[in-house]
Amino acid sequence: MRDQFKKVLSPVLLLFFGGALFAQDFKYPFQNPGLSIEERVDDLISRLTLEEKVGQLMYGAPAVERLGVPAYNWWNECLHGVARNGRATIFPQAIGMAATFDTELMHRIGEAISDEARAKYNVSVANGFRGQYQGLTFWTPNVNLFRDPRWGRGQETYGEDPFLTSRIGVAFVKGLQGDHPKYLKSAAMAKHYAVHSGPEGLRHEFNAEVSMKDLWETYLPAFEALVTEADVEGVMGAYNRTNGDPCCAHPYLMEEVLRKKWGFDGYFTSDCWALVDFYQGHNIVETPPQAAALALNTGCNLNCGSTYPELLKSIEQGLTTEATVDENLRELLPTRFRLGLFDPPGAVPFDAIGPEVIACEEHLGLSREAAAKSIVLLKNDGVLPLKKDIGSIFVTGPTAAHAQALLANYYGLSDDLRTILEGIVGKTSPQTSVHYSQGALLDEPNRNPIDWFSGEAGSADVTIACLGISQLIEGEEGESIASRHKGDREDIALPPNQVEFLKKIRANAKKLVVVLTGGSAIACPEVYEMADALLFAWYPGEQGGNAVGDIVFGDAVPSGRLPVTFPMSVEDLPPYEDYAMANRTYRYMEKEPLFPFGFGLSYTQFEYSGLEIGPAQPAAGQPVTVEVTVTNTGKYRGEEVIQLYLTDVAASVAVPKYALKGFQRVALWPGASKRVSFTIAPDMMKIVNEKGERVLEKGDFKVFLGGSAPSQRSLALGAAKYVEGKFGVK
Repeated sequence: MRDQFKKVLSPVLLLFFGGALFAQDFKYPFQNPGLSIEERVDDLISRLTLEEKVGQLMYGAPAVERLGVPAYNWWNECLHGVARNGRATIFPQAIGMAATFDTELMHRIGEAISDEARAKYNVSVANGFRGQYQGLTFWTPNVNLFRDPRWGRGQETYGEDPFLTSRIGVAFVKGLQGDHPKYLKSAAMAKHYAVHSGPEGLRHEFNAEVSMKDLWETYLPAFEALVTEADVEGVMGAYNRTNGDPCCAHPYLMEEVLRKKWGFDGYFTSDCWALVDFYQGHNIVETPPQAAALALNTGCNLNCGSTYPELLKSIEQGLTTEATVDENLRELLPTRFRLGLFDPPGAVPFDAIGPEVIACEEHLGLSREAAAKSIVLLKNDGVLPLKKDIGSIFVTGPTAAHAQALLANYYGLSDDLRTILEGIVGKTSPQTSVHYSQGALLDEPNRNPIDWFSGEAGSADVTIACLGISQLIEGEEGESIASRHKGDREDIALPPNQVEFLKKIRANAKKLVVVLTGGSAIACPEVYEMADALLFAWYPGEQGGNAVGDIVFGDAVPSGRLPVTFPMSVEDLPPYEDYAMANRTYRYMEKEPLFPFGFGLSYTQFEYSGLEIGPAQPAAGQPVTVEVTVTNTGKYRGEEVIQLYLTDVAASVAVPKYALKGFQRVALWPGASKRVSFTIAPDMMKIVNEKGERVLEKGDFKVFLGGSAPSQRSLALGAAKYVEGKFGVK
């Protein structure tokens, strides 16, 4: 898979600096970039003592000064921008980037993040800093399936659909890692492998039970795509068990599937302190040396945590061997060589990237573009877009000036965060009167009952109510300090105090625009009914306020689409701990949703016509071409997200009602049309049987093309009428 890294050059490397070529000798062969990575790794391992080898299996790998090996900390994050290491461009949270349905944009974001990552790494090393969050191995992206909106970390994912997650994830990984024939710009990671999506409070002891059909139909496709298509450099095991085995020591998932079936040749790490769960949560072993040996013997190459120092005792007790340590190092160390971390200064082309790229104007513009494309218009009774010279606006609500609603989790820092309030104020004309009052707290009733806000709504031409939730309420186990359920949500409705607040506003407001923030589905039918226009802005990053302003005042036309289904209420969901996919996500859900997957309106209108499918009777293994004409029949230039869904109507087993198999963004001027083509590959026609096997069966298939999931609910909410056809595999 990585032949570009395995080319053997001359043992004396010729380096080019400032137009001059010179030969350089190296004290040890592992320092010589002219040798193959295998030779360099083997040489380094041969020079390490057992204690030094064990140290290199830790996320905070210490320096080996006698060999000139610098310290390296593997733990770094860049979920939506370089995180936890000072100033960096903050892009929309992952779930918001998925709402763009734009793989080309995701690739550009990955490139921008990796440029900033290299710049920060170069500056850190030059100043002697090699600590946590300063390396080039990023533990991103999170490609778990967002199967239940109660999961607080669902915001880190690309939504509920395995195809969308795969396409967005592959584009992002390729952008992060780059396309240099020898060096990685940065190293990405697919996490959390596998079958992991809450509950947060039980993750250290929970056993996710899943059928082979659901495993291969829903939970594994994105991981497979990142490994086989994007050559993702790392994979992280989840905290939980899956079907009885811990995910950081899972023979089937780690050895049979990941290494053998998919041919993964990168490194595998535990989630942080997950090995402690082996004896304190899952209780599958009794001691730390047993936990360390179990993980190492199964191919967990790196320990994020504190357990692997126990390997010295594990070896003494005969639980594992030094040879097994060496095998794991051979899988772990190549990443550092692919990043060029053992090469002379200046030998790696990315050494020249300087700090001027960090939060540069180009990257800020990219963040604003992504935020604008992520915002989903859920309702518009002709109120939007507003005119910039409108007489008066009243901005209110708990998230209007709430910076945390921009940041989400795993975020970097900015000296120029633009809240929604600031974005709106920055768009208005000088004569426009803008008033602001927070009006309501985030998730509890106002302690002071005096109402000084609803009267303001009656005086303004338009009221913009900014509601929703933030990372304070939903997120990872210990970081959401306002969460009552360790980051998860027990209910998926809007906090009741916000609904009551909006009722008071609605009673007086002439026109009411609601902007919701959040990283997951919010069941809010009453908000939909009260609002004249409704926008869902996710956690839109540092430029989020400007992007909302762009949308509200028409400098950008809404084009975001929902990467998750919004149920009517939590009562429509199966039990949270149940990992079966029945009645979950748009592919299997029987109850009518509030907002369907893929849904999103525009200021303009689009029409689909002229569907052609060929061949109508393909032979098994033959691809099918689908073409459709899309026309902008409205008054604004806009972008349509064309979505292709497929249904196997003659399958021998239960299959999704319909499944996304393609999407494209098309920008059209009013009155313009474009002919758009998709290819349905044979693999897309395969079903997954009860054994988890992918099988291509003969029979009929339905094809749907439109701007949302092909449901009556989509049409009732104002989506363009989809077109449909069929073909039959002989």
